[in-house]
Amino acid sequence: MTDLAAPLRRAAPALLGYAAVRALGLVVLAVWSAARGKSAHTLLTARWDALWYTRVADLGYGYEVRLPNGDVHSNLAFFPLLPWLERAMHAVSPLSYADGGLVVSLLASLAAAWGIFAVVECVYGRRVGVCAVLLWAVLPVGIVQSMAYSESLFTALAAWSLYAVLTGRWVTAGALALLAGLTRPVGLAVVAAVWVAGIISFTGLASRFTGFAPRAEASFVRDRSPAPAPGARAWRCALGMVLAPLGAAGYVLWVGHRTGKGPLGYLDVQAGWRNGFDGGAAFARFVGDKFTSFPSALAGVGLIVGVGLVLWLYVVGVRQGQPLPLLVYTGVVTALALCASSYFGSKPRLLMPAFPLLLPLALALARLRTSRSAWVVGGVAVASAVYGAFWLNGSGPP
Repeated sequence: MTDLAAPLRRAAPALLGYAAVRALGLVVLAVWSAARGKSAHTLLTARWDALWYTRVADLGYGYEVRLPNGDVHSNLAFFPLLPWLERAMHAVSPLSYADGGLVVSLLASLAAAWGIFAVVECVYGRRVGVCAVLLWAVLPVGIVQSMAYSESLFTALAAWSLYAVLTGRWVTAGALALLAGLTRPVGLAVVAAVWVAGIISFTGLASRFTGFAPRAEASFVRDRSPAPAPGARAWRCALGMVLAPLGAAGYVLWVGHRTGKGPLGYLDVQAGWRNGFDGGAAFARFVGDKFTSFPSALAGVGLIVGVGLVLWLYVVGVRQGQPLPLLVYTGVVTALALCASSYFGSKPRLLMPAFPLLLPLALALARLRTSRSAWVVGGVAVASAVYGAFWLNGSGPP
């Protein structure tokens, strides 16, 4: 308990601020939904992906919907960790599967906030860590962090896996990457970060990469406990690298076996949802189509500015010397989000786990006086809460 108390005290400002922002978002959602005659609880627990996860928890895999155009929406597209946790919550409590998912997501969002703080504090210090958590909380699509979706769970596992990488806890990093791979397809990003860091550790190239080195050499690591012997460290690093891809690979191979289509069967399942990786061609056409009329052209300009901002933040992160594992993770998450042919309205939430993109902004916010940064965060939090309520009460899926 003593070992946990000190880190919790350091993270307390970030966690309390995060909880306050999310509480504001939920209150605004409840008021907005009531004014429209809708249930905020239903919007959070029984809409779009949340409903699909609940069906997996309740009925298992095998449920599918055939659309008039021939598309097949199969629940095999949804990775199993969140439904497993929903089923576990239902088994040990009176909660329904949907409410179990909501509780899991709320707890996971706090774990994600703590993990983001731990990563950023490790690299840039406590003040920047608090700012990064608050910026993640006030994202325009931050309401998803409070939904029975898998984004919060995935971000928590990814953040703590990255923290374990940065502090040389290789087995923990691999185990968390395994669980992240059982949560969302983008678990590949966590696996890539673990593998790149492991290869650097094995080859002794750490000193060539700004901001990352094995635990014994990293100057930014707060944990000063003695590093393990080189042989033990190599063994643990290898085990972590072996563990990391097992979750995603295991589920994908299981889907291929179940569908009878071999190792690539999961891609066929995603194709039934019209999801795939096309290098961003479909997204580019979607943006281009916005310029066919004047009102929609404004949305097209907004999309271009948004993508440009994401890419600019990544480039700034590179220039500021973010640790290589963070850059690899963020790069893969961003590439999969922007270059997939999935539903375009969901791209903002698909980018939400890429929290290192916020680090340049967190560094800038941390340089302000506390009173000024509080006004900035507070104002953005109100805007985010209003937008989240408007967005979730809309017709399209978040």
